[in-house]
Amino acid sequence: MKADIRPTPASSSKRNYILQLLTVFVGFLIFGFSENIKGPAIPRIQSDFRLDEMQLGTLLSLNSLGYLLACTFTALLIRKIGIKAVSLLAFGSMAVSGVFIFLSHSYPALSSSFFLMYIGNGMLEIGLAVLGARIFVKNTGTMMNLSHFFYGLSSTVAPLISSGLMTVTIFGHLLDWRGVYLIILMLSVLPMIPAFLGKFPGDATLTEDRIPLSSISRDPVIWLLVAVLSFGVISELAVGGWLVNFLEKAYGWRSASAAGMLSAFFLCFTLARLILGPVTDKIGFALSLILFSAFSGLCTFAAILLGESGAVLFAIAGVGIAPVYPTIMALIADRYRQGSDTAITFIVTLMGVASVLGNYFIGAITEGIKQLFSSGAEEGAGLLRGLQAGYGFIGLCALLCSAFAYLLYRNLQKKGELL
Repeated sequence: MKADIRPTPASSSKRNYILQLLTVFVGFLIFGFSENIKGPAIPRIQSDFRLDEMQLGTLLSLNSLGYLLACTFTALLIRKIGIKAVSLLAFGSMAVSGVFIFLSHSYPALSSSFFLMYIGNGMLEIGLAVLGARIFVKNTGTMMNLSHFFYGLSSTVAPLISSGLMTVTIFGHLLDWRGVYLIILMLSVLPMIPAFLGKFPGDATLTEDRIPLSSISRDPVIWLLVAVLSFGVISELAVGGWLVNFLEKAYGWRSASAAGMLSAFFLCFTLARLILGPVTDKIGFALSLILFSAFSGLCTFAAILLGESGAVLFAIAGVGIAPVYPTIMALIADRYRQGSDTAITFIVTLMGVASVLGNYFIGAITEGIKQLFSSGAEEGAGLLRGLQAGYGFIGLCALLCSAFAYLLYRNLQKKGELL
C-alpha cells in the first residue's frame, strides 16, 4: 500500500504563507532599488538634458503623476482581478519601463518612461500595503516595519550600486545611468515568481462586509493620517532625489562620496525599521510618530546649520523618518481591518498629490532662493543658499509630520482609541 504523500492543509498553508512573505519582502526589496538608484543618476540626467533645478523638480513631479494615477485605480483593480494579478502587472510594467528608459534619448521619451515606471511603483505600493494589512494580523507594527526593512535594505545599497555601475564598460559601451536603470528594473521579474505561485487572501470578501469610502472619508482620523503620511513621505522620498545633488553642488563632494552619504542615510533608515518595529507596538503607533518624525526634522535642520561638518546628521535623520510609513500602515490595518484596501488607497492617493507638490516646491524654492541671492561673482553663494532652503523644506515637512501626529494622538486619546 502506497503512502499518502499529499501535502496536509497545515503544510500547504505554511508554504503559501512563505510565498506571500516572499512576494512582500522581495517586492519591497525591488521597490527600494527602483526608487533610489535615481540619487546618483539625477545629476547625470540633469547634465545630459541641460535642466536647471526648477526643471528637475518639475520632471520629478510630473513623473510622480504616474504614481498618483496608479493609486487611484489600483484598489478597484484589486477588487476586480485580485492582488495576485495586480502584483504581476506592477512588476511587469516596471521591467518594461527599464527597457524604455534605456532607449530614451529625448526629454519627452525619458518623461514617458519614468511615468510608466511610477505607474508600476504606485500599483506595487498599494498592492504590497493591502497584502501586508491582510496577512499581518499579529504584531502588526513589528511585521509592517520588518517588511519595509527590505525597502530600506535595497535603498541602502542602491546609490552605491548605481554610482558604481555607471562607470562600468561592457563590450566597449559605458553603462551610464540608462544601463543602470535597465539592469535594476529587470530584477522586477524575480518577485513575479512567488507572486505567480502563491494564493492571496481577502479577495473574496463580500462588498457588503467592506467599510465604504463614504464612511472612511467622514472619519477625522483618516484626514489626520493623510497629513501625517504626506509630510512624512515627502521628507523620506525627497532625500533619495535631492541629497546627492545637495552634497555635490553645495560642498563639492565627489559622486561616490555623496552616494555613500545617501547609502548611510538608508543604512540608518533600514536599521531603524528593523529595530524600532517592536518599539512602535510597545509605546503605541501615534506616540511613535510624534517622537520619530520630530527627531528626523531636528537632525535635518542641525545638519544644514552646521554645514559640511554636520553632514552626517543628514544620514542620522533616516532613523526618525523610517518608521513613519510602516507605522501608518499598521495603524490602518488595525483600525480599518474590514476596509484596509479602501483606506490605504484613499490615504496613499492623497499622499501622492502631496508628493508631486513636494518635489515641485523643493525645486521651486531652490531655484527661487538661488536667483534671489545670485549676483555676478556671488553666484556660487546663491546656489548654496538655494540648496539649503530647498533641503530645509524637507526638514520642515518632518516637523509638520510630528505636529499632525500630535493632533492625531490627541484625537485618538479623547475617543479612547489609542493604538
